[in-house]
Amino acid sequence: MGVSVSASTAIIVAGLFFAFTTFYPVAANGFDRVTDAQHGMNERALERQNTAFAVSNATYDTGTDTLTVNATNNGSVGLVAGDATLVVGNEYVDVGGANASTTVDGNGDTELWLGGETLTIEVAQTDTDTNIEDGTRVVLVVESGVRDTAEVSA
Repeated sequence: MGVSVSASTAIIVAGLFFAFTTFYPVAANGFDRVTDAQHGMNERALERQNTAFAVSNATYDTGTDTLTVNATNNGSVGLVAGDATLVVGNEYVDVGGANASTTVDGNGDTELWLGGETLTIEVAQTDTDTNIEDGTRVVLVVESGVRDTAEVSA
């Protein structure tokens, strides 16, 4: 076997070594990212499974032109009141924004809505473009995507 064969073999072995040292970190990082994504997906599914709430009533006071929505957290996950979304007659109302005021069991200073507590959301008619009346549908959605609906009564 001549020098050229030995040199060719050494070049091929060095190339395979460099290829492996480049491939391994890429494969390991890809595997870690897939594992982290699956873990996050499982965490979100568990949170959705443990989230339960019910909109007990939605009433519209014609004297003050105010819509009041009451919902009770029946799940084991604590929710953030300001992260909830309210849809009134196909119109989005940001619960954490200036158009709505929230209280949790009568306390307006907290945003934490724990299990067994009642969230009260008040929205003025002037803050919506929807004409709120009997039969208007209200949908409350929390950050995990769980939702409940109710019909507005006067």
